[in-house]
Parts: sequence; structure tokens; C-alpha cells
Amino acid sequence: MQLPVISVPRAVPVQRERPPQENIPQTRTEREHLRSQLRDFVSELNPTPPLSMAELRRHSEEFADANGYARKFVDYIGVLLNSEVWRDSLAAVPFGRRLLLLPKCLRIEDQCPAPFDEFGLLCKQCGLCSIQDLQEEAERLGYAVLVAEGSALVMAIVQTGKIDAIVGVSCLSVLEKAFPYMDSAAIPGVAIPLLQDDCKDVTVDLDWIWEVIHLTSDDKTHRLNLDQLRQEVETWFSVESLTEILGPATSESERIAMQWLARSGKRWRPFLAVCAWKAMQEDAAAPSPDDLRKVAVAVECFHKASLVHDDIEDDDDLRYGEPALHTEHGTPVALNVGDLLLGEGYRLIGECQADDARKVAMFQAAAAGHRTLCLGQGAELCWTRDPRPLASLEVLDIFRRKTSPAFEVALQLGAEYAGSDAATARVLAAYSEALGIAYQIRDDLDDLVAGSESDDVQAMRPSLPLAIALERVKAKKEERALLEKAWRRACSSEELEQVRKIMAEYEVEDRCRTLLESYKEEAVRSLADLQNASLKGLLRRVISKIFSVEVQGWCSEFEARNVTGGEVGAEAAG
Repeated sequence: MQLPVISVPRAVPVQRERPPQENIPQTRTEREHLRSQLRDFVSELNPTPPLSMAELRRHSEEFADANGYARKFVDYIGVLLNSEVWRDSLAAVPFGRRLLLLPKCLRIEDQCPAPFDEFGLLCKQCGLCSIQDLQEEAERLGYAVLVAEGSALVMAIVQTGKIDAIVGVSCLSVLEKAFPYMDSAAIPGVAIPLLQDDCKDVTVDLDWIWEVIHLTSDDKTHRLNLDQLRQEVETWFSVESLTEILGPATSESERIAMQWLARSGKRWRPFLAVCAWKAMQEDAAAPSPDDLRKVAVAVECFHKASLVHDDIEDDDDLRYGEPALHTEHGTPVALNVGDLLLGEGYRLIGECQADDARKVAMFQAAAAGHRTLCLGQGAELCWTRDPRPLASLEVLDIFRRKTSPAFEVALQLGAEYAGSDAATARVLAAYSEALGIAYQIRDDLDDLVAGSESDDVQAMRPSLPLAIALERVKAKKEERALLEKAWRRACSSEELEQVRKIMAEYEVEDRCRTLLESYKEEAVRSLADLQNASLKGLLRRVISKIFSVEVQGWCSEFEARNVTGGEVGAEAAG
């Protein structure tokens, strides 16, 4: 096999995983949910900034009590609430009138070569930490950037009259000390708290920083609640709603197909189609039209059809923790239902009230995605007839053809139905490619945990960790022979456990995570040429939503809150 032409983006630093301090929610999903709740709270409260410290504390305690949060979270809630109050004001300030303030403790202190002057850290762009990427992007947009602490320095810059808004990253204690200065200046400020306060090698919710520094009033979706939108899309896949959209099932095949559509799933693809359409509307909060529901269900029809066929081809007995369709109804019935779902998807597109040119473009996008996906699956199936080791580039190319097309079809259909142009389509193609590869890398990382539902290592399918492991062992003959045996699908269960140990020894997971972050960043960078600010902003936020960490179990405090009726709303990512 000739090595495919596929680009690997430059490596993006991966933050060390460190638990947040105890007065900050422990998982990113919990923190994102809290921010979503605060956004709704501020929308209803509609306060006029600036808020005094007393007002801020009062509202924070009120919010905490109403939503079942312990009082130890009040300071964190207060910072987020104040940022949410200023959010629209910041969005209205041009990038060139904003200051991005980053703390020097984001660097890797023991390895950082950067010196300091009276204004702070002078980044050497060594690529070891996230400061370089944040500074480069902010300065490209027009921000002034400081990597330093100290409210006096910040206020001196504010007093020059050249800065009208601040995006600040710091620990809770520093943010509390800076509040009186910000309050007296009445300058819009959004603060992103660090997750630790020990001033060395700290971590932060990087996706949140990226979202805020790109915040602009040109983005009409920046107030759109993505959690609520995803919940709305989910309601379209009840049997009752599907009956309304598809029409009543008049045969056993239709009944099985409808039940399969309604069965569990993360609904990322129909969600993406709806996001693309919403971003191109004057009023993103307007009700979704019936035709948009048809487009979303068509996207899921295509996806669920591919899962039916994949499970048969890969001999997988389970899907969503339940019997796969062919396991439950037999292979002939499952094949026929998969084909029926493909037909239903095209039928729904044809029923949309779009002009003929738009429908043709939508049909072409769906057909092109279907074809590419089949070629990717075909490459893997042909490999199974004569399995051999694959290079990481070859595995990534299979990801590009197997996983990315479904994301692209979803986005292209939603955007095309909204009236997008060829330039937008090109950006969506590049974005989808990077997003799909990142998504599949994340699935491969999940497979490193033995016992997952669909384990490519155990099933001995082409796997990025397996490819990287083989590339890293190099001259060690015994380990190399074992990995090559795994590629030939000839390992016993005991030998596969040895393969996992080799992967751990050679830090394969770290390399995969670096590639995952690099492709996520590549997806973000692909949006640079997008002219629609709302679509650009929404797709940037979608990345964070898709790759949020699944919560496997709440801490006792959050579990107790759920018992008393407080809603957490954790969602599985992926």
C-alpha cells in the first residue's frame, strides 16, 4: 500500500492532568454545566454591570443555594457570574482594544527558557506550553498580550486609554484582589480561573480561553445554549417524533428501522447539521422549522445505516451496550434495514422545501460522503484479508475516509439548506476532516482501557496506538515481533495484555493525546478563512462540546445534589 498523502498538524502541548483545588468543580463537564446554568441565571436576572462585591456575593449565594451547590464554590461562581455579566460588553469591544492577561505559571517552569522584563515573560516560542499558541492567536486578532501578574501593571495599562476590555487568566485569589480595581474602572472584563493556586505548572480550561478571546458581537450565536439545543435535537428521535417526521411505520422493516433510529446514540451529527443552519440565521434562537428536523433525521439515517453495516462487517455483537441489529434480527434483516435507512435519508432530503439547486447540492454532498466512507471501510476490510502492520499515516488516512465524511455530510447539509456558498463548503470540508480524525483518535484512546464496548486492540483492527507502538519499539526484536503478530490478528488474550504493557512503556497514550489535541487545533485553525462570524464562533464552541470528558461517576457531593433534585446534566462525550 502506498502511503497516503495526509498532513499531520504540528504538535500542540498537552496539559498535565492535575485535580482542581477543592473549591472548583472537579471535571470539565461539571464546570461547563455550571457555566451553562449561570448563563441562564444571568439572562433571567439581567443585571447592569458593574456589580459591586456585595451584589456579586449575594447573587452567587442565591445561585448556589437554588442549584444545590455547596458554599465552598461561591467564590468560583462569583468569578464566573461576573464574567457572564460582562460577556456582551466584551463582545462589543474590537479585538484591537482588548488586553489578554496570562499568568506566567502556565509555563513549564523547570523547562521554560523565557526571560522576564518589567512587563512580564518574554515568550521564546519553544512550544512546551500553551502560552505561545494563545499569545500568537490573540496578537493576530489585534490584542495586546501580557504574560504577568499584578493588578497595578494592568491598571497602568488601562489608564493609558488604549484598552477598553480585559480577558484575564489567573487563580481565584489574584482575581479576588484585582476585583476592586476592575470595579472602580468599570471596564469590561472576563476572567478564566486557573484550576490550581500553587503558582507552578498550573492548568486551565484552555477551550474556554479560546472561546472568550474570539468572542465578538458579530457572532449572533454567542448566547446560544448548546446544551439546550442538543437536548432539543434529542427529542426529535423519540418514536413519536420520528413517526411525525418519517410517517407511520406500515411494515415490520419500517418499524425496526424506526426503533433503531430511536435507540441510544450521541446525535453529534444531526446536532452539527442544526448548528450549521442556526449559525446562518439572523435570529439563531428562532424555532427550528420542520424541514430542519428532516435534514437532521436524514443525517442520522445515514449514520445509523453505516453502523448496521459496520457491525456486520466487523462481527461486533454489541452496539450501545445492547445487541447489535444483526444479532437481534439476523444479518439479512439488518442489511435490508440499513439499506432502507439510506433510502429514507435521501427521501427526507428530497422532501425539503429548498430550491432545486440546493437540493442537488445536498444530494451531491450526501452521495460524496457515502462514497468516501465506503472507500475507507473498504480499505480496512481489504486489510483484514491480508493483515499486516500499518504506519500511523495509513491509519490516520483510514480515519479520514471512515469517520470524517459523516461529520462533513452533517455540516454541509445544514449549511447548504441555509444557503451557504462554495467558500464555506471548502472550509467545512477541512474542518470536518480534522474533526473526524480527532474524534477517531479519541475512540482509539478509549480502547486502551480494556473492557470497552468496541475495543480495536482486542478485536485486532487497525489502531493508531498499535501503529505508534510499532514505530517506537524500533530495534527491540521480541517486542517488535509481538506487535507485528498483533497486526496479523494472531495474538492470544494473554499476548494482547503484553501489547498493552508495551504501549504503556513507550508512552503511546501520550503521543495519541498530542495528536488528538493537534487535530482539534487544526480544526480550529481551518476556520480562519470563514467569513461568517456566527458559524466560525459556533463551530469553535462545538469542538469543546464534543470532546468534553465523560463523567463516569459524580463525587459524593454532586450525587447528593442529584438526590435532592439538583440537575447536573452530565452527558457522555463522543
